Amino acid sequence: MLRFAGFELDQQRAELRGVDGVAIKLRPKTFEMLRVFATSGGRVLSKQELMEAVWPNVHVGEDNLFQCIRELRTALGDERRQLIKLASGGGYLLTAEVEAEPEVTAEAEAPTTAPAGEDAPLPPAEVAAAPVRPPRATFGLSRQATVAAVAGLCVIVVGLAVAAPVLKPDLLFKRPPPRLAVMPIADDGNDPRGAAMAAEVTACLTDGFAKVQNISVVAPRSAVSGGESTAASAASSDYELRGELERGDQFWTLRARIIKATTGEVQSVVAASVAADEADAQLAQSRLVAGVGHVLARRLNEILESRPSTSRKISAGGDKVAVEQALASINQTTRERFGAAQTMLQKALADDPDNLDVAVALASLQMRGIQMVWFGPDEAVAVEARANATLEQALRSRPNSIPVLEAYCRFLSATNHFVESLVTCAKALSFDPWNGSALYLIGLGQIYLGRFDDALATFLQADRYDTPPASRWTWLLGAGMANVLMGRDEEALPWLQRSIAITPATGRSHFMLAAAYQRSGRFEEARAAITEGLRLRPGTTKLNVSPPMKNASPVCIAAWERVVQAEVDAGLPEQ
Repeated sequence: MLRFAGFELDQQRAELRGVDGVAIKLRPKTFEMLRVFATSGGRVLSKQELMEAVWPNVHVGEDNLFQCIRELRTALGDERRQLIKLASGGGYLLTAEVEAEPEVTAEAEAPTTAPAGEDAPLPPAEVAAAPVRPPRATFGLSRQATVAAVAGLCVIVVGLAVAAPVLKPDLLFKRPPPRLAVMPIADDGNDPRGAAMAAEVTACLTDGFAKVQNISVVAPRSAVSGGESTAASAASSDYELRGELERGDQFWTLRARIIKATTGEVQSVVAASVAADEADAQLAQSRLVAGVGHVLARRLNEILESRPSTSRKISAGGDKVAVEQALASINQTTRERFGAAQTMLQKALADDPDNLDVAVALASLQMRGIQMVWFGPDEAVAVEARANATLEQALRSRPNSIPVLEAYCRFLSATNHFVESLVTCAKALSFDPWNGSALYLIGLGQIYLGRFDDALATFLQADRYDTPPASRWTWLLGAGMANVLMGRDEEALPWLQRSIAITPATGRSHFMLAAAYQRSGRFEEARAAITEGLRLRPGTTKLNVSPPMKNASPVCIAAWERVVQAEVDAGLPEQ
């Protein structure tokens, strides 16, 4: 345990806690950078030293370093940059004095949970620590019985070693994860900034895929400039990511593909574009990387998590169309689209009852219907029960499948299990770090838990990635909602307006917009927003305008009550 400036850095649990003892959420790399600072003995750390410590054997750009520094300063409340200072010469220094608690001895009590791995996603702050128990009895055995058991285990291990030649390797050793070589992105040479942009994109893709849980990334330090080590690493990989960056008259376009290294077979191809005149270079890079990374990560997950099935293949005929229609209806919700997609999926499932892909898509769609209150109370209970059974079966069959994790995350969010939703969505992000839909659901959970600042940061991160674009209205709405709940009504207006411009038929967005207008003194516009909301959701009153508040924090409930009062002041009926 390391203590500084009122904070506790728990290396055993990979957790940072504030002065109130509450855990502060950090990304794994950000936590690792703070650990490096805290164990540096108060000396200045160069950028290169930090990058080598936090991203060993992986080439990353300085923007990754700067992002971690920004996140640390935010987490530590270091807006004035007094805790983490930029030193002369370009290095960084943690200025606070660090006190280290002595290491726990073997005889002392220790947590039952092991330290989190370097690349494992940090659990949300709400997840309680594992209980502590003395190690005097191992697996319920006395010390003498444990010694005997270990001796017996040694005999078993020797027997397995003798039998190894006739056993399948998987019975003795876990297969290493597939290796993905991120090759240097080539630039077309039409713009002097192309080489630098291509190098940054390569670094960001490398860093992003290094977060993916079920693969390992090959990215030698000489990758940017090419050479023998690049060729050797690519030859030893299972898959390669290759791409080209092109500057046109109006757009930067990144084209990328995943290739199976042994056969050269192209597994997936994708292109992403951003405006060439984008003033924020880091935003342009982020959206290019996310645009291709999101699609390729999902394709890799599909390849690695595919299972043989007795059911008809999802790619055949109408089932694929039904699933795609459902996904579109989840991301761009209107009641009519929802009804059509639900009917299509129910028919596909009736034709093929064992098709898990269709069942999961139907469950995910119907959870959106519950969130939008498009089911009656009795029907919602029955739908929730069916979805729960479907998703539990799917999780047992495909625990690392992105669509299954997304669907279960949506289920937990729709049923107000917000802490569990944060954990599940974090797992989905561990297979697709650019997943804007998962980020939106994380932000929504943070809203209900009263962590409005965290939620706003999550929605802004989703907006920086902007993937998938069809879900854009959700995190725009989320950013507007977070601002309104914090009383920042003027700041909320452009987010809410942009969200409504994309998906104008939900109704709820208009009520939130009305509250922001009302509290900003724009009363005519507030009344107009209420009128439109009532047209889209007739029967809405003060009594039913709020979403279900089960498991919501008192902070969230109080903030919503203030918003509802502003809506009533703008003309929302009380009964």
